[in-house]
Order: sequence, then C-alpha cells, then structure tokens
Amino acid sequence: GMRVIAHGRVSVYETNGQYQLYVDELQPDGAGSLALQFEQLKRKLQAEGLFDEERKKALPPMPTCIGVITSPSGAAVHDIMNILGRRFPCAEMILFPSQVQGAEAPAQLMMGLEFFRMTGLADVIIIGRGGGSVEDLWAFNDEMLARTVAASPIPVISAVGHESECTICDFVADKRAPTPSAAAELAVPEKGELLRMLAMKGERMGAVLEKRVKEERRFLSQIVQSRAFAHPEQLFDGFRMRVADREEKLERALSQILTQKKNCMTQVGVQLEALSPLSVLSRGYAAVGKEGKTVLSANEVNSGDLLEIHFSDGTVHATAERKDDLND
Repeated sequence: GMRVIAHGRVSVYETNGQYQLYVDELQPDGAGSLALQFEQLKRKLQAEGLFDEERKKALPPMPTCIGVITSPSGAAVHDIMNILGRRFPCAEMILFPSQVQGAEAPAQLMMGLEFFRMTGLADVIIIGRGGGSVEDLWAFNDEMLARTVAASPIPVISAVGHESECTICDFVADKRAPTPSAAAELAVPEKGELLRMLAMKGERMGAVLEKRVKEERRFLSQIVQSRAFAHPEQLFDGFRMRVADREEKLERALSQILTQKKNCMTQVGVQLEALSPLSVLSRGYAAVGKEGKTVLSANEVNSGDLLEIHFSDGTVHATAERKDDLND
C-alpha cells in the first residue's frame, strides 16, 4: 500500500501483449518521502556525533529563568506556564514567540535560540509545540535547526508533543520530553520536594548539632573534673620553682660580674694614680706656670717674669731673678 515514484523503462512482451516495467530507481511518495529524508538526515547527524550523550549538557538543578520558544497562541505555552507556576513559582519564564509549523518556522525557532544565546537571560531553554501530523511537526526535522540546537551553550529541552515518534530536534537536544508539560517538569524541581528535602536536612543538621553539643559537654565535664581545675595552684608550682632557680642563678652571675668590674676599676684606678701629676708632685717635684700656662722649658722664662710654682700641697708665686742654662 506504499506509494512510490518509480524510474525505469517500459517494454512489451509480444507473445501475449503484456507491458513490463523495469525499475532502476525507486523513491517513496508523500509521507514515505518524508520518512526517507528523516532517516537520511538522522544517519548523517548521528555519524557526526550530534546525538552522543557525552556532548549533551546537564540541566541546572534550580534555574532562575526558563526560556520558552513556541507559539504564543498554542496550548503548549499555557501548559508550560501552569506547570512552572505550580512546581517552582520563583522561576521566571521568558517566551520567544515563534511559528511551530510551516516553511518559516525553522528560521524563527533558530532566532529564538540565538536570542537566548546572545542575551544569556535563560538558564535552560524549552523548544517545542503540541502534537500534530508528521507534516505539522516537520519544522523540527530541519537540519539547520538541529545544528543550532546542538550548538546552543544553554541546555535545551526538546518538547515536541508526539510521543510515538521522535523528531531530529529530540535527538540533538540535551533532554527530550514527550510533551511540553513534561518538559516543564524536567526543567524545574518541585517546590514540595524541595521543602521536604530541606526539612530532612534540617532534622539531620539538628541531630548532628545535638550530638556535637553532647560530645563537647562531656569533654568540658572531663576538663572541669581534671586535677588542673580542682587544684589550679599546682599548675604554677613547677613554674615557681623554675623562676626561683633562675633568679638565684641570675643573682650569682650578677655578683660575679660586679666583682670582676670592681677589680678592673681598681686596677685602672691604680694605673691612673701612678700617672697623676699630683702623685708626681708628692714625690718632691713641682710644676711651674706663667700667666696660667704650664712652663715646659727654661727658654720660656725671662728675668722678672712672675711664676706660679705648684707643689702637691699648694702654690708659691715667685719672680725670676736670672736664668742659668743647663750647660753653664
């Protein structure tokens, strides 16, 4: 029952007059042609690795903004809004309106992907529509759209509402949802589950904290009952003994240093006393001065000069009567 387009040649069997068709090329017609195109594109993109799980991005656990690319008048956008509002109302939704069937649909869908890529407004993108015939969904089998979805830096959920069959967009997207509603459920967590998880974690943290407090109280009790807290003065006995011992050593060292310094000063005093002019004068010598200056030579004295003669016990003022040279 499949309609096909056949190419070949016709001949006639002359014996009974029957016509025969020798076919050298056969292609499906109508839906069969679309199926052939689908399989050819699928094999091509699969060979390039666009379907590989390794290249697909993980969905964010708690997105703050969900980008939606679909028809603004279709049921899909209302289903997505209802699911997002019920499951995770704190998330924002941004709709990029686009045709979802017809010749212009692939270009508009790609414009939506480019918009979210350029602006970076969305944490995850839902692209899709409600169900329909193979011809209605054919825009999501466009090769350029498939490559744009695969190249999106933002995780993409394909939500083409046709559960029995997949589109090329489903294969290249990071996640595939059978319906737009299912895509919304994949995109965001459920607030009830989050609240239950937070409650469980809160109970677990409380139990851990209570256990830790008990352990710390037990440890503190052991410290309070220890010898150091019962008799804290004993902690300082050893330190007192060490301080007293070092104080005694310091006093002995200081006494030795002072004795050494005294002996050294005594020796210096003896040496200074030996060199003192008064010590020389006490042995019978005298120092002669003139006009407040010490006279060092007889050549500095003239007859009639007033002289001061300094002895160890006083000074005598005299006048020079004459001067005798040492050689005379």
